[in-house]
Amino acid sequence: MRHLIASLWLCLFSCTTLAQTNQAAIATAHPLATKAGFEILQQGGNAFDAAVAVTAALAVVEPAGSGLGGGGFWLLHRAEDDYQVMIDGREMAPGKAHRDMYLNSDGQFEPDWSLNGPLAAGIPGVPAGLVHLSQKYGVLPLETSLQPAVQYAEQGFAVTVGYQHLAGFRRDTLRQYPEAARIFLDKGEVPAIGSKIRQPDLAATLKAIARQGKAGFYQGKTAERLVTAVQQHGGIWTHADLNNYEIIERKPVSGDYLGNQITSVALPSSGGLVLMLALNQLATFDLQQADLTQRRHWVVEAMRRAYFDRSRYLGDADFIDVPGHLTTPAYGRELSRSIDDDRASSSDALPLNEAAGENTTHFSIIDQHGNRVAATLSINYPFGSGFVAEGTGVLLNDEMDDFSAKEGTANVYGLVGNEANAVEPYKRPLSSMSPTFIENDQRLMIIGTPGGSRIISMVLLGLLDFVDGDSAEQIVAAPRYHHQYLPDVIQLEKDGFSEAEIKALQQRGHAIKQMTRRYGDMQTVIVNKQSGRIEAASDPRGEGLAEVRLIRP
Repeated sequence: MRHLIASLWLCLFSCTTLAQTNQAAIATAHPLATKAGFEILQQGGNAFDAAVAVTAALAVVEPAGSGLGGGGFWLLHRAEDDYQVMIDGREMAPGKAHRDMYLNSDGQFEPDWSLNGPLAAGIPGVPAGLVHLSQKYGVLPLETSLQPAVQYAEQGFAVTVGYQHLAGFRRDTLRQYPEAARIFLDKGEVPAIGSKIRQPDLAATLKAIARQGKAGFYQGKTAERLVTAVQQHGGIWTHADLNNYEIIERKPVSGDYLGNQITSVALPSSGGLVLMLALNQLATFDLQQADLTQRRHWVVEAMRRAYFDRSRYLGDADFIDVPGHLTTPAYGRELSRSIDDDRASSSDALPLNEAAGENTTHFSIIDQHGNRVAATLSINYPFGSGFVAEGTGVLLNDEMDDFSAKEGTANVYGLVGNEANAVEPYKRPLSSMSPTFIENDQRLMIIGTPGGSRIISMVLLGLLDFVDGDSAEQIVAAPRYHHQYLPDVIQLEKDGFSEAEIKALQQRGHAIKQMTRRYGDMQTVIVNKQSGRIEAASDPRGEGLAEVRLIRP
């Protein structure tokens, strides 16, 4: 199924006159979320109000990817003063969490404990993020921006092929929890295409947030129901955990790649740091003049080294000291000197230790004033922990699996962690979410995607294609490849590479793993500063919708 509507509007002046043309663009993973964002813009809202509407709408209509029970990062650019900030709404470990909580009596990691049920859930950040975005950066009342999501929750949304696939994947877990099964399944089975998923309890929770702000979720009746349900089913949340949750504003990671300004997210997301680690290596090579195999070889080797440093250095910067040199060009040059132009490195030979997800969601927005948002949100595994707290409609995340439960042991996405990302009370787990801006004198792009550990490599490839001058539609549709240090293989997207291209990489010593299907759901907006033309594209692999519209005053 594909909805790729990249409506292109032309203005006759430079990007500085964008506000006068009244154009805006939104790309999201679901048509109803895109519709919600434009409804808010048409009512006089800005990109930040639209981001509230889209975030809440996705929480309703894309429950496998994000929700009020999850977290995420919003990267903002405010046009009037060129102010850029990262809004950290990442989940937080409960106060009773401890480093060995997912180890059995033999000291072995029990994957099911950090993946299914409320013990796997961190304290959600999305509700606080909605309130923060609206109150600090929006111009409309929170109640107005949440209204489309409330309507979707009350009236229901239609089951799609994508919903069926992910509900089928997590059916057994959803069946374990009666409230989740009641909402997301049909008598224990995957619902039929076109049938409606209605969530009146979730609508009530959204209304409580609209009326009471943060207290509508983290205190009062909703909080009581959340804590009671979690504790009754083996979880460790307390009222103090909910009360203590706070949004954190952070300075984004920034850097330069061949004259292109990169702005991305900071820790606890590893996205910005790992992107700059890779780009600073690649800046030492002439990618534009290289043949395709040579280019891919260099990119893979840069990924290998960047993901290695992710595994050994990165975690929540509020809890650990992160080396300051990681994003410097000098360090990138040093890493690149160990890359052989003709032969693959061995990850085992690096003085190094770290593998890929399917879900999460991303959206990109630019409004008629030039404000922009790149946001990546998640509940981790499809349908998160599979647990819904009765009476709230809130599907809880399983982001605790993103911590390192035991050093050297892989999580559900194959990522092997270390002490820097160990479980601690009130700590935020390391993430790969990478909402990013890139711009030069001619163009700017808003980009991001879901995909677990493959998020960073997908965004990296998108940035390189942008530098090459590719269109938004070309960038989201391009074939993808990935390397993350361990396992020591290049993951190639299904049907994206010819036998000759695969053989050329193997001849350089690369081990190849062809994926069983295509991956990612990239959402991208590009503005041409010279012509004023805006493009928006939604990944053809997904079911999203990208549009550029005229917003009438």
